[in-house]
Amino acid sequence: MRTHAVIAAALAAGTLAALTASPAQATEYSSALKVRGVQYDAPGRDSNSCSTGNTREEYLTIKNYSSSATVNLRGYFVKDAAGNRFTFTANHYLQPGDYVRLRGGNGTDSDAYNVVYRDNCNFIWNNDRDTIYFYKPSGSRADVHSYTKSANDPDGNGYITFH
Repeated sequence: MRTHAVIAAALAAGTLAALTASPAQATEYSSALKVRGVQYDAPGRDSNSCSTGNTREEYLTIKNYSSSATVNLRGYFVKDAAGNRFTFTANHYLQPGDYVRLRGGNGTDSDAYNVVYRDNCNFIWNNDRDTIYFYKPSGSRADVHSYTKSANDPDGNGYITFH
């Protein structure tokens, strides 16, 4: 009889653990848009000069992982651990499977070239470690990733893929 009680308790605990684990997975994938990757360390010597710097080479790739829904980026925003923030203020539609690169520096946003510029020549992502927060227009979190150069970039090229 004691064996049955132990098995029943283990089954109940396993069921409880499974119920507890499910919301975490649902939260992780509650948005069609996810951070695909980040070029956190722009190639070359860092210079945030608007005319001669390399902030345009620092970018965040956001992808629409939906198989059927087109999503407008307007109102979504990203920020780093220090609170530096960028909000997508213009309409930019991502078809299923499409992506956009959010680049530093100045430029002309283009659906055809899948690019949006932050219109800011300062770097946003730290070269050693940072956290990327991606939020829906409602303010709820769409995705989040922390990275360290030593743990997440084994080839040292300054680019990390997440999804």
